[in-house]
Amino acid sequence: MKSVVLVTGAGSGIGKLTAESLAEAGHIVYATMRDVDGRNKQRADEIRAWTKAKNVDLRPLELDVLSQESADAAVDTIVKEQGRLDIVMQNAGHLVIGPTEAFTPEEIVKVFDTNLLGAQRVNRAALPQLREQESGLMLWISSTTTKGGFPPFMGPYAAAKAAMDSLAITLSYEIARFGIETSIVVPGAFTRGTAHFPTAGKPADEGRAAAYDRYDGIMDQVGERLSALTPEDANPKAVADEIVRIVGLPAGSRPARSIIDFVGDGAKEVIELAEEVRIDFARRIGIADLLQAKVMRKA
Repeated sequence: MKSVVLVTGAGSGIGKLTAESLAEAGHIVYATMRDVDGRNKQRADEIRAWTKAKNVDLRPLELDVLSQESADAAVDTIVKEQGRLDIVMQNAGHLVIGPTEAFTPEEIVKVFDTNLLGAQRVNRAALPQLREQESGLMLWISSTTTKGGFPPFMGPYAAAKAAMDSLAITLSYEIARFGIETSIVVPGAFTRGTAHFPTAGKPADEGRAAAYDRYDGIMDQVGERLSALTPEDANPKAVADEIVRIVGLPAGSRPARSIIDFVGDGAKEVIELAEEVRIDFARRIGIADLLQAKVMRKA
């Protein structure tokens, strides 16, 4: 069945790959990003050219997750053009790397603004439509850093992702009785195929960061080890393919979580145990009807 899909952060990386894959699968996809007429105009134009060449329905659309007005306007545009909105993919985010101490509280607030509060702005824009329809899928892109082992010097990012993951779980209970499903997709580390690490932000306090010079080179070392642990055929396109599979499943049969981790950082084992505990506790307190299927294993 053809779905109307909103993808945030679709200008590059997993967001772009997924938007393209969903469009090729026959869905109507809105590839949202900020400043489509300015800094991201080239990316928007590339999407339009690719769409024409492939003869699919993929539409670039302005959506700045830092603005509630922008999120509201994007959803309004989609509903006016299609009459509905079926799936919201919460993907927009930004990685920062550096000693945690070197980030000011204000800088960490900005990380949370993009990775957590941005998702909440999209929630507030989209959920009234999904509740009115009494159908839909909230699809969240989490990270194995929230549950498994993760490299050092990613503190603000990992904290923001963990907060987003927690928000997604809480929200899943609260929207279930409106017929809205939740699936949390959990990618592992991909050292190739995205610009995630090359475009990562750094703390502005260079002096405080320099105080950690005894750790110089450790991120390169970790990156080299991750690359060595990653199979040659590991590709972030696997995340996009899994999302296409989830979207194509009948309503009511989608997994609560799906993990795509080629490195094996332990997140799968932790998530499986956490889901067992969560399901058991939900049953004990009488909200089992708000639960979806257990975690879906995927490597």
